[in-house]
Amino acid sequence: MAVVMSDNHASRRLKTLPSSPALSLTLAGVFGNAAPMDVEADTTGRREDSCSDNSEPAGSRSAEDLGVDPDDEDEDKLQGNTKKRKNRHTSEQIREMEMLFKESPHPDEKQRQQLSEKLGLSCKQIKFWFQNRRTQIKAIHERHENALLKGEMEKLREENQAMREMISKSSCTKGCCSASTNSLDAIFTTSDQQQQQLVTEIARLKAEVERLRTALDKYAPAGTENNKEEGGIERPGRNLEKSKSIFGLEKGRVMLIGKRAIEEVVKMGDSDEPLWVRSVETGRELLNYDVYMKELAVGNERGKREVEASRETGVVFADLHRLVQSFMDVVQWKEMFPSMISKASTMEVVFNGDGNNRDGAVQLMFAELQMLTPTIPPREIFFIRSCKQLSPGKWVVADVSIDKVGDHVDSSSSRCRKRPSGCIIQDQSDGHCKGWFQVTWVEHWECHKIGLHTIYRTIVNSGLIFGATHWMSTLQMHCEWQVFFMATNVPMKDSTGITTVGGRKSVLRLAQRMTSSIYQAIGASNSHTWTKVQSKIGETIRIASRKNLKNPHEPTGLILCAVASIWLPVSPKLLFEFLIDEARRPEWDVMLSSGQAEMLANFAKGQNRGNAVTIQAVKSDETNKWILQDSLTNEYESTVVYAQVDMNGMKSVMAGFDSGNITTLPTGFSILPDGHPTRPLVISSSKEERETRGGSLLTVASQILVSPSPTAETTSQSVEYVNNIMSHTLENIKASLQGEDD
Repeated sequence: MAVVMSDNHASRRLKTLPSSPALSLTLAGVFGNAAPMDVEADTTGRREDSCSDNSEPAGSRSAEDLGVDPDDEDEDKLQGNTKKRKNRHTSEQIREMEMLFKESPHPDEKQRQQLSEKLGLSCKQIKFWFQNRRTQIKAIHERHENALLKGEMEKLREENQAMREMISKSSCTKGCCSASTNSLDAIFTTSDQQQQQLVTEIARLKAEVERLRTALDKYAPAGTENNKEEGGIERPGRNLEKSKSIFGLEKGRVMLIGKRAIEEVVKMGDSDEPLWVRSVETGRELLNYDVYMKELAVGNERGKREVEASRETGVVFADLHRLVQSFMDVVQWKEMFPSMISKASTMEVVFNGDGNNRDGAVQLMFAELQMLTPTIPPREIFFIRSCKQLSPGKWVVADVSIDKVGDHVDSSSSRCRKRPSGCIIQDQSDGHCKGWFQVTWVEHWECHKIGLHTIYRTIVNSGLIFGATHWMSTLQMHCEWQVFFMATNVPMKDSTGITTVGGRKSVLRLAQRMTSSIYQAIGASNSHTWTKVQSKIGETIRIASRKNLKNPHEPTGLILCAVASIWLPVSPKLLFEFLIDEARRPEWDVMLSSGQAEMLANFAKGQNRGNAVTIQAVKSDETNKWILQDSLTNEYESTVVYAQVDMNGMKSVMAGFDSGNITTLPTGFSILPDGHPTRPLVISSSKEERETRGGSLLTVASQILVSPSPTAETTSQSVEYVNNIMSHTLENIKASLQGEDD
């Protein structure tokens, strides 16, 4: 389940990370004496074109007539040849040139000469073929960029119009009633939003009641009269295999929708060009929407929403059937993607699959997907999830939104819809080292993006937030965590004298629980009500309160959570390394009253040294508190979460005892790229990264216990206190990073 490789799908070649002694030890610990899988780094990159005659041809040149010599064309015109010229290249020649184009779109003179000798073509023919191919790719990129710009312009127009209407409604000729009008508008807007939230929540709860009622009927003791109401009148039971409708949807139609979604995901996952075209600028794959509408969306018109489409391929180490089961079990699915899924439920199991392997399973689900910031609203979707075994070692899991669920939910006009999306899981074992699977992830959304916060506009519009790269990176990190969790020989830096395997597992469980709790606290879920306040340094801070009565893992009472999101001219990698460096902790941690942070233990949970759980003590601190910190990073995002814990209780956990009695109220940082790959004046840890990476979007979250009494209310003093903590933390981070540019 460890992440070892990621792959660009178009080339179909697995790009691997350098071989890692830690990973070899880990796999040996999990599988005994099984030989570790040594891999080499793919150093293939773009070659610089040394020729000076690689000018692009005119855009009017046909992309089908590749490699045609202009002199031959003139000769044909003189001879009056008006017949349509046939392609002079064989399929084998085109295949060889395509392979070289994927590695080097600008081949030099030596490469063209070698290809000429191999294919029996002239250098001029090869030169013009590559020129036309680059022109074709460039045209597709320009159409894609134009579509994005057009969508952005439409959004700005809508926002402008909405603000004009708001000003018009709230204006008063006498100038005496504008304030009351604004207040009423805010009340009515809030009421509409609350009404929509209540409708969605009611539908979800009704689905849960129906599911529990079905389970009650299924597992009722023998001899009971479950299908009879009072008076002996028989009532229909929820037998899913015989039921003809599910929440107002015909069962046959639900099964058909699921089947078509699987077919489309498989087609999008297995196809290369012309359906997918790789961007020369970003390296990401772009969906050619003209080809998609022609081949896959026959009969479906393109909606007015903006389109997000992405694909990513990577390799994970996992148990195939457990991995498939995790997608079909809503609790396990949420545990795999804790930072992305704030709510999830299975509304109905339409078909449970053949046997115990979930082949053919179809179920109706609800999910609320979030960013780790209250600035961006979540995406709520009702969708059908289908699971299908394509071959003994190949599975597909597909999702697709549905517009109407019963009489209470009509999501046809919602902000976001999911077109067929999902993942294809294929066995990559070579007979010697089992458990490696290639996962191809496809994400396809239609969304209305209005009123986005300025700093998040670029990354949201790019489709990265809920794109395939995000899902794939999170899945790989989860599988890697499981491998390190189960291993018995992972190296550990420990100065406490406690090195038991059971103690390491207890610490990792506690850290995972702590991190999941901060994910639920800082997102923009509809469960939270955020109030804006101004920080001491001019940044906007959002504050929400909650009362904990039943959760044994948090302190009982009134809890206040404050969150702020800012942009920093620092690369995500440098910012993450700054926050996990215990030597620099006093520079930003305002709760570290005096002294340095001393590392007591370091528990690795991944190949990247940043994926670790650490226990730190404060020198010259006379309290009995330690700091438990969980840090994780992947290709898309990084997080750092920490909390003060009782020293004696933590020693018990490190000895292998249960961590259920440890309460935490964590503070956390979420780091995302800003979506600008070439933003100038960005501080980075290396010259190469400075030229290729943009700045960072940092979200800081702090929680305090206002009162142990659940009946207490938020006071101005508590708001002022948490405001001071947030303001000083942000100020310290900005000040420390100002001098990082070398």
